[in-house]
Amino acid sequence: MGLIERTEGNPFFLEESVRTLIETQVLVGERGAFRLSKPHVGIQVPPTVQAVLAARIDRLPVEGKALLQIAAVIGKDVPFALLQAIAEVPEEQLRHSLVDLQAADFFYEAQLFPEPEYTFKHALTHEVAYGSVLHDRRRALHADIVEAIERLYSDSLTDKIGHLAHHAFHGHVWDRAVTYLRQAGAKAASASAHREAVACFEQALVALQHLPQDTETLEQAIDLRFHLRTSLIPLGEFKRIFEYLRQAEQLAKDPYDQGRLGRTYAYLTDYFREIGEYDRAIEYGQRAVTIAESYGDAGLQVATNIYFGQVYHNMGQYRLGSNFLRSNVKSLSGGLICERFGLPYLPSVHSRTWLVWCLVELGELAEAATAAEEGLRIAEAEDHPTSLTCASAYSGLSRVLLRKGDVDRAIPFLERGLQLTSVSNLRLWCAHFLGELGYAYALSGRLTEAFPLLRPALEQWSVIRGTAGQSIRLVSLSEAYLLTGRIAEALELADHAMDLARNHNERGNQAYVLRMLAEIASHRDPPDIDNAESGYRRAIGLTHELEMRLLLAHCHLGLGKLHRWRANRSGADEHLTIAAALFRAMQMPFCLQQTEAELRRLR
Repeated sequence: MGLIERTEGNPFFLEESVRTLIETQVLVGERGAFRLSKPHVGIQVPPTVQAVLAARIDRLPVEGKALLQIAAVIGKDVPFALLQAIAEVPEEQLRHSLVDLQAADFFYEAQLFPEPEYTFKHALTHEVAYGSVLHDRRRALHADIVEAIERLYSDSLTDKIGHLAHHAFHGHVWDRAVTYLRQAGAKAASASAHREAVACFEQALVALQHLPQDTETLEQAIDLRFHLRTSLIPLGEFKRIFEYLRQAEQLAKDPYDQGRLGRTYAYLTDYFREIGEYDRAIEYGQRAVTIAESYGDAGLQVATNIYFGQVYHNMGQYRLGSNFLRSNVKSLSGGLICERFGLPYLPSVHSRTWLVWCLVELGELAEAATAAEEGLRIAEAEDHPTSLTCASAYSGLSRVLLRKGDVDRAIPFLERGLQLTSVSNLRLWCAHFLGELGYAYALSGRLTEAFPLLRPALEQWSVIRGTAGQSIRLVSLSEAYLLTGRIAEALELADHAMDLARNHNERGNQAYVLRMLAEIASHRDPPDIDNAESGYRRAIGLTHELEMRLLLAHCHLGLGKLHRWRANRSGADEHLTIAAALFRAMQMPFCLQQTEAELRRLR
């Protein structure tokens, strides 16, 4: 007969069995995180378990039960000084009661220094003890605990922010709950604990509803939505971002709060860029710029410059995008180099990263390398090593190296970026590094390592952002398939990439797809010469229009190879010479060597 069956109808055996299970942590699990509503896998928890534990608590002496309940409201970890302040009993009596509770297996002494602290032996016991406190009494205790923490730890309240926020919220001390929850959320966000930050900010919004609806409350309601937007971005939760921003827009319009309305427009610019609605992004960006210029709002101007730079990069207007970003790089110097302006990263670094992304497409690789190296130095010197800012810096430098053909040097930065974003739960950037690293592995011949990264990158990106910006990732996966000789899969992905690039008006990505389609045609057996040449020439026309000098060089190289295969020596020499001159001017030794090798085959 199993344990559960043997407990039915035998209360004494049930209590002893539950105690045995708890002591071996079968019920509470490795970290004591068991909840009655979600039983441990494989364990059928009797519905009377909670009642058994409640009965044990009820059999305690009155003083012991009261003390246990106070401790439960304080939390799983119970500082002696805080317990004494709330219990208001003589120290000797308190210590005696604690000894009894330890003997009954409710508590154990967790530490003696710097102050004595007790811990509930099991999370389940703590949960039941907390639930045994009447609602009104529980609320009053939470409020008392806030007062006691503020009094006892006045010199180190920052270390207690999380506890203060929790107790103020559950104690209905609404004004302090808003303050402490905002501080706790900011602290979590600074440590890249964005899920925790979101929970704090959302609780702060709930607490705010209980305060008088005056101007200060309205401003806090908007600012909390901005904080939520900042922490939801790394989590890739764009639908929730849009909801909060639309709410902020309405709140800022009535009454009219020009500064916050401008920030809302700037954030909506970024939102529509993220989902690939670039025309709407530009519309909101222009509204933000109008307000920034009217009121001399430098922070709003910096944010909008970044978002415009990103929008125009995604649309393939790299020159225009670089102008916005270069403006930030120039203005964010001296004391402003570490100014955040309410953004989740250092704008001085992030502006450089996106400037790098524009410059590499324009073939201005020397300036791109300088900007990337500056960004990394600033990030590592001024920001936390596991921050979004450092991820941005790694991305900038690896992009330069990857586009120059220096794949082996790019890979360590990409690996570092992937590790950082995975550990810090930066979902958006994690998907980015998965794709970039997978592509780098493919180029370096490590194809068995490439595919397990490229596919998840596409899947994560589609979940987080939908189809915007997805076309270039499909090109990377298509190229990886081409390298393995899987022509059909490569073509299918390239065709899909072209559909997406056209739908979102991502003209730079269209140029990459055209070149990819030409490469696929040239690798068929036998080569599809006509379609390959047509693809290269169409790509060359678009790269000329968009000033994409780097991709232009690769297209001339491909077309030169194609003419060599056709035994068209003059055509091959013409295009290979152009490619070599471009690679030489851009200081791309790896690609130059490849091109010069092709030229030598002609002679």
